[in-house]
Amino acid sequence: MRFMILVKATKDSETGKLPDEKLLVEMGKFNEELVKAGVMLAGEGLHPSSKGARVKFTHGKRTVIDGPFTETKELIAGFWLWEVKSKEEAIEWVKRCPQPMEGEAEIEIRQVYSAEDFAPVDPTGEIRAKEQQLRELSESKRR
Repeated sequence: MRFMILVKATKDSETGKLPDEKLLVEMGKFNEELVKAGVMLAGEGLHPSSKGARVKFTHGKRTVIDGPFTETKELIAGFWLWEVKSKEEAIEWVKRCPQPMEGEAEIEIRQVYSAEDFAPVDPTGEIRAKEQQLRELSESKRR
């Protein structure tokens, strides 16, 4: 099972304040544990929303909205993509994580859909087969 682990933004992360050296070292050690355990597939910090944009879709129309975005509690400061056996295992790993922000911090855990989850709407498997081909092509392009 794959899970997206979302580190929620704070006022500090939204100003572009970088973590101090101590936290970078602690996170580096934690990431090393994740890699050695075969859990971590990807993980990165994100620039503040002031450097981002959103594209809103309304009845076929696309509208670009430049950051910053006002609802800090709804924003993401970083993420991991993990492969674990269960949500409970993901929770246990998050509980071992160094506190990602000063003061109060929050990490959200969300399961990633797998191709099998879409079987009811793809009874022939054609859509899933095409997606698998695209994944393989994407991986080959990154090598």
